[in-house]
Amino acid sequence: MTALPTVTIHYCSQCNWMLRASWMAQELLHTFNTDLGGVTLIPGTGGIYEIRVDRQLIWDRKVDIGFPDAAEIKRRLRAVCFPQRDLGHIDGHTEKT
Repeated sequence: MTALPTVTIHYCSQCNWMLRASWMAQELLHTFNTDLGGVTLIPGTGGIYEIRVDRQLIWDRKVDIGFPDAAEIKRRLRAVCFPQRDLGHIDGHTEKT
């Protein structure tokens, strides 16, 4: 049996980014639900806001300049773990009328 991927969100508690981190966790769990092994929030200091899938860094506020929207993190998570997965409206699908 293969272990499910886990996400960690390391956020700065001094900067009061816990709400932002918990919102992102909720978004990821809503989209990937049982395909993830879990999402862990890790408080830190020094302006950190990093998101990792297993140990692979997929977002760093200092490198990627700022904060991601949920759609971008979902695309990056999919690219690492579920490359064939359709993310629906996030992928820009439109319905034909």
